[in-house]
Amino acid sequence: MNILLVLATSLVVLTGTSGAPAHAAVGRPDTYVVSGEPGVLPEGIAVTRTGTMYVTSVATGAVYRGDVRHRWLRPFLPGGSDGRTRAAGVHVDRAGRLFVAGYDTATLFVYDLDGRLLAKRSAVTGAALNDLVITDHAVYVTDSTGGTIWRATLDGGRVGPLVPWLLPSNFPAVPGFLNGIVATADGRLALVADQGTGEPGSERLWRIDLADATASEVAVSGGQLGADGLLLEGDRLYGVVNFPDPAGGYRFAVNLAVLDGDLRATRVVRQSHTAGLEQSPTTLARDHDRLLWVNSQLNATAPAPPFTVTEVPGLR
Repeated sequence: MNILLVLATSLVVLTGTSGAPAHAAVGRPDTYVVSGEPGVLPEGIAVTRTGTMYVTSVATGAVYRGDVRHRWLRPFLPGGSDGRTRAAGVHVDRAGRLFVAGYDTATLFVYDLDGRLLAKRSAVTGAALNDLVITDHAVYVTDSTGGTIWRATLDGGRVGPLVPWLLPSNFPAVPGFLNGIVATADGRLALVADQGTGEPGSERLWRIDLADATASEVAVSGGQLGADGLLLEGDRLYGVVNFPDPAGGYRFAVNLAVLDGDLRATRVVRQSHTAGLEQSPTTLARDHDRLLWVNSQLNATAPAPPFTVTEVPGLR
């Protein structure tokens, strides 16, 4: 979930991967309809290598599923089931399990691909579990309001308890709003986006050593990477960012940055075309030779169906 929504709604008391496949996504829709129902507000997205797409609803907790060859997604996990009244980050692990971060339900949900609940792991009350990354040995989840990274061990088919693994005091500076998280293919390092306080310039990108649980700040030049969704492909890091526009509003875009060999510095080298508050893109995923992002409408004046996923314009 983007910090813009959290800041606005607080006024009313609401709120590792390998490189991309080389083959083209020929004949696939450039727009996907997550739902034609009102009030869905999609947020997270995952696309598997076989072309299955999962999209979450932060408003209802529903998870939708579709095929990238077809325009329409369908309900997969009903909103509210298993206590899942919110859903943000979503990922599928190598074993085919679906992990869903439940935002302010403070719960991580794990399902098989038939929709059967395999595990339900809770953080402390008040935690906002936003995004997650899965390595061979653990799942790491960002807590936006608590400034904490939570961790659950993965041992075969078992998902361990969710424990606070990296606390605000373990960062060089107290995080403002932890959001997107990715890990290197070898599972040695993670990158975590911190959207800060909402003030321009307060954003940070953190480098996390997963072996010794230490955090350091990545030196970012050429643009910002205090992102909502992140995508890491080798030394290329993509992030969905937002920034003020000259008219006094906000624009959203995907920034592409190139990282140094040890992930201690990065430079933004390209930016996609932008979208406005009515679209409010949140997270992104790779589908073959293109990028897709979720049009959440979280900051729209009057969110209205259809709620969609579209190609990121002007960047691959």
